[in-house]
Amino acid sequence: MIKFDNVTKKYGQSVVLDNISFEIKEGEFAVLIGPSGCGKTTTLRTINRLIEPDGGKVSINGKDITKVNPVELRRTIGYVIQQIGLFPNMTVEQNISIVPKLLKYPKEQCREITRELLNLVNMPYEENAHKYPSELSGGQQQRIGVLRALAASPPIVLMDEPFGALDPITRETLQEEVKRIQKKLKKTIVFVTHDMDEALKMADTIVFMNGGKILQMASPEEMLQNPADPLISGFMGKHGGALNVKLTAGDFMRTRVLKAPRSNQTLQSVELMRNRDVNSLVVVNDDDTYAGTVSLEAIKAYGKAGKEIGEIMTAEAPVVNRNEDAQETFEKLYTSPTGYVIVLNDDQTVAGLITKTSMAKAMGQALWGEMTS
Repeated sequence: MIKFDNVTKKYGQSVVLDNISFEIKEGEFAVLIGPSGCGKTTTLRTINRLIEPDGGKVSINGKDITKVNPVELRRTIGYVIQQIGLFPNMTVEQNISIVPKLLKYPKEQCREITRELLNLVNMPYEENAHKYPSELSGGQQQRIGVLRALAASPPIVLMDEPFGALDPITRETLQEEVKRIQKKLKKTIVFVTHDMDEALKMADTIVFMNGGKILQMASPEEMLQNPADPLISGFMGKHGGALNVKLTAGDFMRTRVLKAPRSNQTLQSVELMRNRDVNSLVVVNDDDTYAGTVSLEAIKAYGKAGKEIGEIMTAEAPVVNRNEDAQETFEKLYTSPTGYVIVLNDDQTVAGLITKTSMAKAMGQALWGEMTS
């Protein structure tokens, strides 16, 4: 699909890409990672000719991209950046439809594309299509940036640290959504990050770079088990030693958890969830011990204005101690009706939660092989 043959790039005497060669297959989610200045963003931008290499060849489906008009090339490659770049004077629908309009799609087709894409990220057309970027949260704006890149159904989407400016909870939600969309639409995605957690969670293949060279190109499992360089081992951090130590639920939990006292009222709780772009929250007692969880759906179904969430919370989410064996925790996770597991401290306060993500599955497979049902 995308092939680099002995590609080089220099700025003066500084070598940014040093004779790199690799190939990304069709439908693959490839993540470029490495320290600052390693050449990952330069590599990404050579694919859509925002940067022209000094030597070597980049080809897509066997065709040298220098033989393609750069403007035409970019209209067939989606591009998402951290700064989003939504046009503030355009509505959500107008932002998403920019490339389809350039490609002369009929107005009705643009509307249908917008409707379908908004449904992919649970942002109904009627509620969101005519809003302006300033009326959206940061997470929603980033979603629209991703959808805009998908609007003309490009086979390739480039993403340059798209979630770097978001808070951890919104970031994790968007990671899950992008991976789900990629699998559904079978897009080839090339994704730049400096965060190994993000790379392990999202990648089919990780390309680790340093000094303009590729140190290793491998699946997350292979890189975890056999890092090819000490620098890669260092980037692995806690994951790099995961194969040699007993892991617990605490090693995999997310510590930023949206909590609310059981006395919180329904409308107040809905506002909390909307502000954080989540659809559930953890309910705690007056002494901060765990009480249960409540979802946006439950509030809509059973809640009334002024009602306390303690009256409609449930205890259906599995609960584990932070010191519980990680494999046992993952087995609970994959049968969880809520898609997550609550992690508690010894005093029954909330330590964090583990979500049902590809990260959990990849780490589970790397450590113990195929997960049992």
